[in-house]
Amino acid sequence: MALPEAQRQPQKTSFSGTPGPFYHDVHRYFVMGRRFALALVFVACACLSAGAQTLQVAPLPRDGQILVSFKLAQDLNDDIRATIHSGLLVSFIYKVDLRRGSSVWFDRTISSAEVRATVKYDNLTRRYHMTRMVDGRMEKADTTDNEAVAWAWLTGQFDRLPLFRSVALETNGEYYVRVRAHTAPRNASFVWPWQGDDVVGLMKFTLIR
Repeated sequence: MALPEAQRQPQKTSFSGTPGPFYHDVHRYFVMGRRFALALVFVACACLSAGAQTLQVAPLPRDGQILVSFKLAQDLNDDIRATIHSGLLVSFIYKVDLRRGSSVWFDRTISSAEVRATVKYDNLTRRYHMTRMVDGRMEKADTTDNEAVAWAWLTGQFDRLPLFRSVALETNGEYYVRVRAHTAPRNASFVWPWQGDDVVGLMKFTLIR
């Protein structure tokens, strides 16, 4: 016995215009997955950048203090040379942070210090006047007629600076030192050969006693 025409036709399923709970669950997991994927890409890019740091950092725990060495791996170019020879006071400012990482919350800054190296060229005597300050205190001052020495003063002569004394650190604790560098005055953008305001370098260490 043949079925009526209406019964032989496939049934159509209709959907209402308002998405149900299942739709919201799927959408939520899709968004979470996308954010997680973007986070992984960000971490991967950060790890690749850390492999060739422009600002090299080396902390050394010793006798209850943290000695910090760092070097800005940048050659002296024509723009920076012209700026120094104009007689402008050029300052390289390094903000140094001793930090402890956290897997459940934001990293904690234990102590901070600022190192400021300056060079001013005297066109009359053709000598470079150099100073170094730590947290606003004058630490060193010198003069030279050697351009390479003056550039190293700004970028490379930061060896085992006792920046963090009497800090309470836990044995076998994992810490890191982060250094951020920029120039002053900041409006002299042609002095700074990087795209951002700051160049950042860091190095981890474990305190072993």
